[in-house]
Amino acid sequence: MSTPRRLVILGAAGRDFHDFNVVYRDNPDVVVVAFTATQIPDIDGRTYPPSLSGPRYPDGIPILDQAGLSELVTREHIDEVVLAYSDIRHTDVMHLASQVVAAGADFTLLGGAPTMIRSSRPVISVTAVRTGVGKSQTTRYLSRILAGLGKRVVAIRHPMPYGDLAKQACQRFATYADLDRHECTIEEREEYEPHIDNGFVVYAGVDYEQIIREAEAEADIILWDGGNNDLPFYESALHLVLVDPLRPGDEVGYHPGEANLRMADIVLVAKCDSARAEDIEAVEASVARVNPGALVLRCDSPVTLEDPAAVAGRRVVVVEDGPTLTHGSMTYGAGVVGARAAGVAEIVDPVPYAVGSLAATYERYPNARGILPAMGYGAAQSRDLAATIDAMPVDAVVSGTPIDLTRAISVGKPIVRARYELREREPGRLEAAVRAALD
Repeated sequence: MSTPRRLVILGAAGRDFHDFNVVYRDNPDVVVVAFTATQIPDIDGRTYPPSLSGPRYPDGIPILDQAGLSELVTREHIDEVVLAYSDIRHTDVMHLASQVVAAGADFTLLGGAPTMIRSSRPVISVTAVRTGVGKSQTTRYLSRILAGLGKRVVAIRHPMPYGDLAKQACQRFATYADLDRHECTIEEREEYEPHIDNGFVVYAGVDYEQIIREAEAEADIILWDGGNNDLPFYESALHLVLVDPLRPGDEVGYHPGEANLRMADIVLVAKCDSARAEDIEAVEASVARVNPGALVLRCDSPVTLEDPAAVAGRRVVVVEDGPTLTHGSMTYGAGVVGARAAGVAEIVDPVPYAVGSLAATYERYPNARGILPAMGYGAAQSRDLAATIDAMPVDAVVSGTPIDLTRAISVGKPIVRARYELREREPGRLEAAVRAALD
């Protein structure tokens, strides 16, 4: 018998665990020595537990900081390093590959098909070329279309297991109480709560084989609500991919976003109401080059404030979705759009008042300066977010996150929520495409 190849899987508490479960857990030809972690704060130093890693790994698998990758490859005589996280520049992928090759190991990108699970129900996948393009609003829009067709719809969200992995193997969210029961972070609430608001059940967790089987029992249609710009975890009857004319060129500059674009059945050009005409046209030309067979639909992302009068003429701090500003590299989001439209007197820069982990966030992501990212990957970060808001000389908070922020933090200033939805430029075309895919 040949000696099993020794692997390390590079991840961010999501795709890495899925790829292990589907491709490597029961493969006797490999032994996974470690996962590494990046992008998300404080997710290294844990162990992928034996209850999930299976009998071949009775002690579980350590999760280490990616910063020590070269030393890990050398010390543990690693044969192969597998990249399994998303929203990473093509050039940075190759820098990682060069680092791994120089340390003496092979560098691997898994294909989409080997990691996709087949469902007994039709799956409609919503993915994107970058973080923060508008996947969640698109999934909500599709949910309503499908409900109007008389379908039972269940959403499955890309994983965000930042807590006890064994307890998070398969999670079902139907009420706000479920969010509390599962001790969801702000980032998790941002993805799950809008589905609950919309009247739909959403599943998430770690074991996506178990998740799909439980979801199938209560659904006619599964909606895959992707994370970042990652590939779907399930074989899709229809694959929608969003592109962003506010970041022209990114559609072919990031992994695995470009792969999503090349796989797409339908490409939605989002935020057309905020983008320049020449940037919309540039993105559409790029789509035509790499995927000329895709149906391309233009969409708007209109923003509305719940109470514009409460912030008009006032000094405010704007809180935006965290991942959009961090690894999504945006400089603003729906909150800024809504605040400006409401006629605020000033959007106050939170950087001088940033507490604890938020100060470190601005050091790592200087593009976020001027806006407050809703960092809340754990209780400590949520406390830092609240403390930063309370320290600021502002009259109100404009919240551009997808959740009711008052359910997650308590501050001494009024919070006015900015909401945003998908709006087709040619109403009815998306529903027609969905009907055709399901016939």
